[in-house]
Amino acid sequence: MVTENSNVIAAAARPSSLERERLLLENLPEVRYIARRIHDRLPAHVSCDDLVHAGILGLIDAVDKFDPTKNVLLKSYARFRIRGAILDSLRQMDWSPRNLRRQARRIEEARRDLAAQFARAPSEPEIAAHLEMPLVEFQHLLGDLRGLDLSSLQGPLDENSAEDTISIVASRPEDDPFQQTLRAEVRVFLANAIDELGEKERQVLALYYLEELTMKEVGAIMSIGESRVSQIHTAALIALRASMQVRLGAAGARSSARPAPSQKSAVGEKN
Repeated sequence: MVTENSNVIAAAARPSSLERERLLLENLPEVRYIARRIHDRLPAHVSCDDLVHAGILGLIDAVDKFDPTKNVLLKSYARFRIRGAILDSLRQMDWSPRNLRRQARRIEEARRDLAAQFARAPSEPEIAAHLEMPLVEFQHLLGDLRGLDLSSLQGPLDENSAEDTISIVASRPEDDPFQQTLRAEVRVFLANAIDELGEKERQVLALYYLEELTMKEVGAIMSIGESRVSQIHTAALIALRASMQVRLGAAGARSSARPAPSQKSAVGEKN
């Protein structure tokens, strides 16, 4: 009965044809913005227009399926669907060759090994030497790898996963002490990992993600070329991923080493 009432309320709250058209036009700039931001991190052969087209389909889907009773803003829901639709289209393109993925893993492993050996973040020349690769060739490879990090940002998007995510947002998971603690710990790990990056890597991440500048704008501020910004950005993300894997792995090992409450009780009963 409750479910039926919720469906009736949601249906009644859906926009009319004119309102739907207004919402689509109002949120269209968000599609272009997200598409450009993602395209910044992709090889040149990927068309930005294709990303915009996929994003528009995501926006239409968001407007048609938006449920005001979920207590979530349309803009937040639309941004989620637009981004998901664009990433799904990229997965379908299979634009990243397997060889590049293997190279990305090699760099990640080299960075982890050298960080453990030096007890600090290794430099690009050190990683290149470890891979027995000229520095120029290594930096060129970093440019080729731009965008590979997108595949790890979000899994395949389907209707159920989207609705589940929106439900989680609407139910305020931050009120859950476990989720709150988990997020706090991950934030500490990420902050520490960022602190270990080089100055240029930190600057690129700050300008690109916090100031939301384009790669070209970041390059103008730092007096370097857009391609070099892309290389630094890729190197920074590879470093962060490698560092987070180590930190999260260590945290997981500590957690699994703790005896379960039932085990503690059993020991207490035996004593």
